[in-house]
Amino acid sequence: MLILCILLALACIGLGFWAWAQRRSLRSAARQLRALEENQSGSRVRLAVPNGSAEALLDEVNRLLELRQADQSAYRQREKALRQQIANVSHDLRTPLTSILGYLQLLDDPGLAEEERKEYLSVVESRARALQSLITSFYDLSRLEGGEYPLRREPVELRATLAGLLASFYSDFTDKGFDMDVELAENLPPVWGDPAAVLRVYTNLIRNALDHGEGRMSIRLYLEKGRVVSRFANQTRELTAEDVPHVFDRFFTSDKMRTGRNTGLGLAIVKALADQMGCRLEAALEEDTFCIVLSWPAVREINAAV
Repeated sequence: MLILCILLALACIGLGFWAWAQRRSLRSAARQLRALEENQSGSRVRLAVPNGSAEALLDEVNRLLELRQADQSAYRQREKALRQQIANVSHDLRTPLTSILGYLQLLDDPGLAEEERKEYLSVVESRARALQSLITSFYDLSRLEGGEYPLRREPVELRATLAGLLASFYSDFTDKGFDMDVELAENLPPVWGDPAAVLRVYTNLIRNALDHGEGRMSIRLYLEKGRVVSRFANQTRELTAEDVPHVFDRFFTSDKMRTGRNTGLGLAIVKALADQMGCRLEAALEEDTFCIVLSWPAVREINAAV
């Protein structure tokens, strides 16, 4: 009887110690949770004393904590990107506005010669149109990224579109002194896209080359593996190999001082439109030549796939 009592006493002591250890372990887990809440330390909650049921519960808690931390990290990144975008928008809008206001002050001079007045008015008009184009680009890009820019789908003849556009930019190429090399293959199949969007894509690519290119410029249109390929290549001294992966990012600009020559929206719009039309888009820097290649799905390719 005495031995039984001793055994029961030992069992009670052991059970009491186990219960105390479990409470201590749970209190430690609670402290870890509070520390995580206050962002003080640690990334997971752990039990000091093994307990299968409690550990299963904590595994789920840890999974939820990791999800929350990932959400918080993504939120901070989005917030940082948004602040940078707001700063860029503010700068890009302020640049032409400052110029406009400066020339308007000059126009207040009663002694200003008529020739100078006409010149200043021309500059104001040019800056105002640039500002209008910039605001339109902001609006269009936001609609594209929000899925609010509907595109029509119909066969588009890329050769006719590109040939007409190049003709309209002929004087711009001449004024910039480009050594042009244009090769547009004939009898190409039509591609499936939106005519206005295709025109916008090509216009933005040409304007980007005019703004940042120099010397040689090559534009080719050809058929490759059932797809119609457009290749734009121009010499440049502005880009580096590190820049290339970011050229289609919103507000990316190789103009480090953001002097207003480039808002970084043109190529972002190109990518957004190309993606919606199922066009593959790639960029590369080959020594001093920057290349953008678009691979369009031909109508007959799509029909074959269907």
